[in-house]
Amino acid sequence: MNNTFYITTAIPYVNAAPHIGFALELIQTDARLRYERLRRAEGLVRGLTGSDENSLKNVRAAEAAGEEVGAFVERHAEEFKALQGVLNLSFDDFIRTREDRHMTGAQKLWSACKPEDIYKKSYSGMYCVGCEQFYTEKEVPSGECPDHKKPLERIEEENYFFKLSNYQEQLEQLIESDTLRIVPETRKNEVLSFIRSGLEDFSISRSQERARHWGVPVPGDEEQVMYVWFDALSNYITALGYAQDDELYKKFWLENPERAHVIGKGILRFHAIYWPAMLLSARVPLPTELFVHGYITVEGEKMSKSIGNTIHPKELVDEYGADAVRYYFLREIPSHGDGDYSRDRMEERYAELANQLGNLVSRVAAMSVKYFDGALDEVEFDWSKQEGELDEAMREYDFKKYLEIVWAIVGQANEDVDKKAPFKLVKTDEAAAKQVLSEVAGQVRFIGRALAPILPQTSQEILSRYGKVISKGESLFPRRD
Repeated sequence: MNNTFYITTAIPYVNAAPHIGFALELIQTDARLRYERLRRAEGLVRGLTGSDENSLKNVRAAEAAGEEVGAFVERHAEEFKALQGVLNLSFDDFIRTREDRHMTGAQKLWSACKPEDIYKKSYSGMYCVGCEQFYTEKEVPSGECPDHKKPLERIEEENYFFKLSNYQEQLEQLIESDTLRIVPETRKNEVLSFIRSGLEDFSISRSQERARHWGVPVPGDEEQVMYVWFDALSNYITALGYAQDDELYKKFWLENPERAHVIGKGILRFHAIYWPAMLLSARVPLPTELFVHGYITVEGEKMSKSIGNTIHPKELVDEYGADAVRYYFLREIPSHGDGDYSRDRMEERYAELANQLGNLVSRVAAMSVKYFDGALDEVEFDWSKQEGELDEAMREYDFKKYLEIVWAIVGQANEDVDKKAPFKLVKTDEAAAKQVLSEVAGQVRFIGRALAPILPQTSQEILSRYGKVISKGESLFPRRD
């Protein structure tokens, strides 16, 4: 394909160390990113992740830790950035929202919005610092945040507001027509329902005092800083050089037909309603696609620092390896819903990799070397049936289905070896045994190529061993005692 493709993760608050909930999003996004690189010419695909550093949530966490805010967020941002190596990710850029390129870009976007869409007024509202979000009394009659289960704060002050109501009909039409495509369909319907209930204008700034003098200053009003969501959402274009109209911005946003965001369900409203409205006001193209994933629990319980069940991705990678962790999150967690991490299931998925994939690769290579010095006939696996299915699964972000399709070939290859028994056949019909091994080796090569977006290191190792001359190697997934 000759057109460009751009995909981003949401950017997490850096008020604490990363956990496996965000690792899921990184791995999902990276799988699609790697898949698109395989389909397109070099230089046409770009992936972005980063850190959200301008929130009051970060400030309060730094104060609680007794640290200077700048040093606190930088330390945590670097920990998130390090996940690139930990999880074997292939993102092209990492944007920090304290960078000049971001702060000047966010201010440019504010200034580009139509003057009639931004106004100042005094207001009173119920606010959750954890969500960085206002709630109406109708939404939370209990006065408690539905997500964090903590009392909301009553805030009264004068801020700038955005006339979201100006864009209600346009947003509904864009989403209903899939001009802005939301996956899965249930999330699309959720957004449409919210829009049809009537959109209310939302606050887009905070006083310097309440923000603890931390954030992006509002252009022309040094007494106010941008509401963290107005500033944070702009990272998707500021990282491309929006502030200076860089070539990257033109190539991957202005002139790009595919602009995708991967987000968690808790921030759907911001990405499907606020962000498009801001862009419409600023006369900037909208994203074309939102993939919305669910949440991860741990052993059936919500992750919580107070419970002490949060898991750093590095803990899992140190124990199981990056590819096994990637496999678990893409095969075990429902792509379009919530899922659970459990140690028992992790052990079972690891055993699946070792016994089904690892064993197949090892024993076919061992027989090929033993009987034919690794020199088999080149037999290509006919994957015309699977090609469309794999592409559809990936475009629907259905990683579980994608892997089920690949694993059906893993199962078929293992069955072919068991039933046709080339290790016996070689004693009576060497040519027939060679043919069987050549066909299975073709299946293994297909598996190796198909796994490239999912298990990049394993894929590379398989394809390296299954070259023109097949060679043996170490176990792909060593047995765990």
